[in-house]
Amino acid sequence: MSLSHDVCLVTGAGGFLGARIVKLLIEEGAMEVRLLDRSIKPDLLLSLEASGTQPKASVFQGDIRDGELLRKACRGASTVIHTASVIDVTGAMDYSELRGVNVEGTQLLLDICLQENVTSFIYTSSIEVAGPNPQGDPVVDGDEETPYFSCLKFPYSRTKQEAEQLTLKANGQLLHNGGRLASCALRPTYIYGDGCRFLQGHMADGIRNGNVLLRTSRPDAKVNPVYVGNAAFAHVQAARALRDPQKREAVGGNFYFISDDTPPVSYSDFNYAVLSPLGFRIRERPVLPFPLLRLLCFLLEMVQLCLQPFVKYTPPMNRQLLTMLNTPFTFSYRKAQRDIGYRPCYSWEESRKRTTDWLASVLPAE
Repeated sequence: MSLSHDVCLVTGAGGFLGARIVKLLIEEGAMEVRLLDRSIKPDLLLSLEASGTQPKASVFQGDIRDGELLRKACRGASTVIHTASVIDVTGAMDYSELRGVNVEGTQLLLDICLQENVTSFIYTSSIEVAGPNPQGDPVVDGDEETPYFSCLKFPYSRTKQEAEQLTLKANGQLLHNGGRLASCALRPTYIYGDGCRFLQGHMADGIRNGNVLLRTSRPDAKVNPVYVGNAAFAHVQAARALRDPQKREAVGGNFYFISDDTPPVSYSDFNYAVLSPLGFRIRERPVLPFPLLRLLCFLLEMVQLCLQPFVKYTPPMNRQLLTMLNTPFTFSYRKAQRDIGYRPCYSWEESRKRTTDWLASVLPAE
């Protein structure tokens, strides 16, 4: 199903994933692509201008909680791809800010979509909605039907779960003009690639440690990251599916895991895989045995609790994050392939090369 007659709004359009979706929608021939974010990097706008896409691209700069801004951005739009989110895996953000953006912002956007007759809504969820749970129960090659007891402790995970549920519940709701909204959610695994600030941070840590990467995850705790170009393509395919009368009913109301053919590997060994061509090494063992690391995390959390009334302190690691880094947790993209026609556009070899080349370009000069 072509998007050539669609007006598509991408929230979080200035972000790592959102910017890729914007460029792909323009390449796919969408009639108009609207970019909404608090800030949009000038280089993205320059690249769009250089490609001759104007006036295909329109910019709406502001907060996802600004109802008037959302109403202007949604008016006349047919598809909304909602990637805007506050990401926080260490507990540094206030819960009110996390919930305000991730949950209340999503609900406001959904309400306005119904009022402005937006017919398709795709929500960028997260693998963390699935888990892992605090017990570290593993999942290997799981799918959307895999039974799993998930008790989410991270505030970020809980807000993403709540926003996903709002999105799926909105499927089939009545639009102002009498039509129906079709909505779905995508759960990408850990997204990496050129422009990934987390990888850039790991590289900076390695440089400070003499070009040696610290090990924070066991080699057997395998996960399956997804390249950003493939994650972006999955969103475009979901938009196509929701516009297709033959697929719309089957896809609406569902969530999909999005991974690719990146080999399952631990988080630490993945960092090494993309940084080793630049001369980085990795510790074979963690700084401390994992039982001691868990105890240390508990003690740091107690310090945080005691200091909370007086000063804001965020430990660099906590028990839930340590569990996430050390739990085998892999998921298949088979259902997304079947329902929305998703397939990885970039092989592991190409994805790794693009990522390493970008890291080389931002490597600080000696």
